[in-house]
Amino acid sequence: MPTRLRKVRRQRGSRFHGWGQVGQHRKNGGKGGVGQAGLLKHKWTWTVKYDPDHFGKNGFVSPTRKVIKQWINVCQLDDLASSLNMGKTKKPILDLTEMGYEKLLGQGQVKGTYQIKVASFSESAKNKVEKTGGSIVTATVAEEE
Repeated sequence: MPTRLRKVRRQRGSRFHGWGQVGQHRKNGGKGGVGQAGLLKHKWTWTVKYDPDHFGKNGFVSPTRKVIKQWINVCQLDDLASSLNMGKTKKPILDLTEMGYEKLLGQGQVKGTYQIKVASFSESAKNKVEKTGGSIVTATVAEEE
């Protein structure tokens, strides 16, 4: 703003420059707060008119999102083998990586004897499978890019 248009130029010598008492033009009380104060309260009409998209979420996707891995427990192996009709062979081969599982966990008990191919497994799962006479072979998973 040019100096010649400022109120202070016109009102040289007056004490309050047209703002009434001393405190009426000091600090931030006269303009309704500092910054974004009052946008949900006394400045709501300004918000609606000039900044309607101020509040709310804007589609941010977290860069550290969790990838859900597929796993299976030892207790589910018998049901899996029976559903695939592998109960008749002496030591059926269960390729868990081909079925979409990434890890074998050791919850429950296994009854049958199986040769299992899986990318990773827990120590308790290995012990339970070997206790029944089975074996676990680690298979490398082709990572998708």
